[in-house]
Amino acid sequence: MALEFTTSYLKESLELFRYYKKLAERAMDQVADDQLFTVLDSEANSISIVVKHMAGNMRSRWSDFLTSDGEKPSRNRDTEFENPPETRAALMQAWEEGWAQLFQALEPLSDEDLSRTITIRGEPHSVMQAINRQIAHYSYHVGQIVLLAKHLGCDRWNTLTVPRNRSAEFIRRVVAGEASQR
Repeated sequence: MALEFTTSYLKESLELFRYYKKLAERAMDQVADDQLFTVLDSEANSISIVVKHMAGNMRSRWSDFLTSDGEKPSRNRDTEFENPPETRAALMQAWEEGWAQLFQALEPLSDEDLSRTITIRGEPHSVMQAINRQIAHYSYHVGQIVLLAKHLGCDRWNTLTVPRNRSAEFIRRVVAGEASQR
């Protein structure tokens, strides 16, 4: 998956976070502003709600990452699923602020920090476990964003990964160094 061989878990984790951030952004770029707020049914979340939840999670998990519980007392998770920001600009500002919190917390760390203990909801985790937990959580929600964006922008959709019915061509281009795997 990586274009550069690395034995640094932290470096690879940061690249995965950047990949999922960009994947969601490329999907959201393909929908009209009003479609960010579209819900498919009464139990579904809109793209804007998923983004609001992710941003809230990031603020909670990554602020004071090494020194305070990842579930901050000020967080009200339930409200993350209500009343999203009203504009694309406001939504994307919350998105960027959440990701900035994540990168500010992780970029200064070294691989030696991975075995340090932090807490999330009162439960101890190694830094590595906490990172794994969040990679899984964010990739899950990015998948939701991509699915919704693809559904909403169906006729205008430009693939984000390997184009349908063009796998052989894509693989040939990757091997030849003409295309990125990420």
